[in-house]
Amino acid sequence: MSLFRRTTGPSMTRRLILSLTFAMTFLWLLAVGLGLVVMEEELAEIFDGTLQDTAERLVPLVVDDLEHRGMLGTTSAPMASAAPQQLQTASSSGDHEYLIYQVRDRSGRVLIRSHDAPEQAFGTPLKAGFWKDTSYQFYTATSDDAQVFIQVADAFENREEAVREGAIALFLPLILLIPVSGIVIWLVVRRAVRPVGELRREIETKDGGNMEPVHASMLPQELQPIAVSVNLLMSRLRTALDAEREFTSNSAHELRTPIAGALAQTQMLIAELTESSSSRHRAGQIEASLTRLSHLAEKLLQLSRAEAGIGISDKQADLSQVLDMVLTDFWRSMADPARLILHRAPRAQLVGPLSEDAFAIVLRNLVENALVHGTPETPVEVFLDDGGLIRIVNSALAMNEAELASIRKRFSRGKTEAAGSGLGLSIVDRLLGQMNGRLVLLSPASGRDDGFEARIILP
Repeated sequence: MSLFRRTTGPSMTRRLILSLTFAMTFLWLLAVGLGLVVMEEELAEIFDGTLQDTAERLVPLVVDDLEHRGMLGTTSAPMASAAPQQLQTASSSGDHEYLIYQVRDRSGRVLIRSHDAPEQAFGTPLKAGFWKDTSYQFYTATSDDAQVFIQVADAFENREEAVREGAIALFLPLILLIPVSGIVIWLVVRRAVRPVGELRREIETKDGGNMEPVHASMLPQELQPIAVSVNLLMSRLRTALDAEREFTSNSAHELRTPIAGALAQTQMLIAELTESSSSRHRAGQIEASLTRLSHLAEKLLQLSRAEAGIGISDKQADLSQVLDMVLTDFWRSMADPARLILHRAPRAQLVGPLSEDAFAIVLRNLVENALVHGTPETPVEVFLDDGGLIRIVNSALAMNEAELASIRKRFSRGKTEAAGSGLGLSIVDRLLGQMNGRLVLLSPASGRDDGFEARIILP
C-alpha cells in the first residue's frame, strides 16, 4: 500500500495562475486608467491651444472683412451708431461644426457668427482670454484697437467624445490580451512547476516494496533539499522495515519451535497414559490449549508481517502457481481432500507485481475460514475466473450486512462455535490493502440461497 495518499486540496498551480492573471489584469487596468487621466489632460491642452490659435488667426481676417464691407471705419474710431447688419456664414454641407464663433463689437452686438453658433450673444464677457460655462470652453481674442472681439467656443461634449473613443481604443485590446495572457501564464507556470509534480509522483511510489532513493540531481536547486530529506527519511525507514521483517522472521522460528516441542511432548504423554487415567484428560486439555496457542501465534505473526508491509513487490509474479501450491498443502493435510474443489477458467491468468508470500497468506486464511466455518462435509469451492477474480464459496447460514461488517474486525468471530482467533479477515484486509486490492464478502453466495462467498479483487 502506498505510504502517500493523494488528497484533495487547493492547487498551488491553479492559485499561482489565477494570482498572476488577476495581478496582471489589475496592473493593466491601472495603467490604462492612469493613461486616460494623462490623455484627458493632454487633450484639454490641445483643444485649448487649438481654440486660442483659431481665435487669434480669425482676428485679422475678420477685421479685414468688416472693413471691406464698410462696417468699420478706416481709422480706429468707434462704429457708427446705427444698428449694424448681422451677417451669418452659411454651411451648405450641414456638417456639425466642432468650433463655433461669434464676432462682436464693443457694445456686445453679434456682427458675424458661424453656422452653428446661436443668434444670441454668448454669455462670455468681452475680455481677452479663456472662459467656460457648463457646456462650452471659450476663448476671446480682440483686435489691436479693441473694437472687435472674436469669441470661439468648443463644446465639452467634443472633448468627452475624444476621451471616450480613446478609452475604448485602450480597453478593447484588453478583452483579447487578458485571456491570451492567462493562457501564456498557464503554460509558463505549468512548465515551471513540472519538477514539483515529478517529485510528488516519485515520492508517491515509495512504499514497502519500493524504497529506492529519489533522483535529486535533475531537480531544480529549490527542490533538491526536499529530495535529499526524503532520501534520508527513506533510508531510515528502509532500515527500520528491514529490522522489523528480520525480527518477525526470527520470531516465527523462535515461537514455533518451543510450542511445537511442548505439543509433541504432550502428545507423547497422552499416548503413554491409559484411557482410565485421570491425567490423560488433563493432558488432552493441555494439548488443546497448545494447539490454540500455536494457531494464535501463527496468526499474530502473520498480522505482524502484514503490518510490516509485505504486500507489494517490484517484480512480476505468477500467483496462479501460488494458488496451486496453497491448495495442494490443504489437500495433503485434509482427511477428505475431495471437500476442497478448484475451478479454473481455461484462460485465467493471475500475474502482477505482488508479493507471493503475502498472497499465500491471504489465500490460506480465506480457505481455512471456509473449511472451518462452513457446514461440515459440504464442499468448499475455489474459483479462478477470467480477469484474475478469485472466489471462495462454502455452505453456511446466510449472514446480514451487520454481521458481515462485524467479522472483519480484529478478534471478532461472529456467531460460530468453531475454533479460531478472529484475526484471519483482518490480516486479509491489511495485505490486500497493501496490494491495492480489496476483499468483498457476500452472504448468501452469488447464485445461491445460503452460503458465504469471499472475493479477492486484485489490480
